[in-house]
Amino acid sequence: MHILVTNDDGVTAPGILALAQEMRALGKVTILAPDRNWSASGHVKTLDRPLRVKEIKLDDGTRAWACDGAPSDCVSLAANGFVEEKFDLVVSGINSYANVGHDVTYSGTVTAAMEATIWEIPAIAFSLDQPEGNTAPVDFMPAARIAQRVARAVARYGLPKNVLLNVNIPFLPADQIKGFRISRMGLRVYHDKLDRRADPRGRPYYWIIGESPTSVPERGTDTGTLAEGYVSITPLQLDLTAYQLMPEIDTWDWDSDATPTP
Repeated sequence: MHILVTNDDGVTAPGILALAQEMRALGKVTILAPDRNWSASGHVKTLDRPLRVKEIKLDDGTRAWACDGAPSDCVSLAANGFVEEKFDLVVSGINSYANVGHDVTYSGTVTAAMEATIWEIPAIAFSLDQPEGNTAPVDFMPAARIAQRVARAVARYGLPKNVLLNVNIPFLPADQIKGFRISRMGLRVYHDKLDRRADPRGRPYYWIIGESPTSVPERGTDTGTLAEGYVSITPLQLDLTAYQLMPEIDTWDWDSDATPTP
């Protein structure tokens, strides 16, 4: 089995090295990841400039490729033939923080896996639910060992086309993690604010600021599962169609000039 390992924290981040080391138990590993942090980059396809890739060595001497594009660019490059041997699996992570609820639409970790799914390659995104503001060194190896178990199961059972797995791992000692649960997407509450400023020439610019998002830990959701000490596994599909709403919208009068009621 040939496994592509990527991430959005950058190719030198400790999470990707731990993930690659554990994936070697399953087969051949190729690492192709961004040369810098692309957190919250979303699903990017770079078309307005060339992409550049260079070979580097990671801390353990592992050969890796660093790209100046986004995580999804890295997967697209690999799938398009930058690496000649085809891939059987793409794993993305291990992200330093959880990717739950609507965060999956922002996450470079998750959207790298989405890009692989578009190319019909089974894909898994892995994230560690590290608490916000943690400054202590993080050991990613317990999470990486869990990632290997999930990847081994995907290799054994397979995934349907257009489906990927979003896996979030509790920030707990290995012996305190209670097991695995299949979870649905939970609710994230965002607290963004707009900070308007002016540069020295009086031209306006803007910062999006505010407190970090918070979660609603409802039982059965990814956030609730993490809060209960379980690994959350959420199958995500690329088809975002709201099928249940299609019959209702089909009754709308598209030719009416009536003014909407406030």
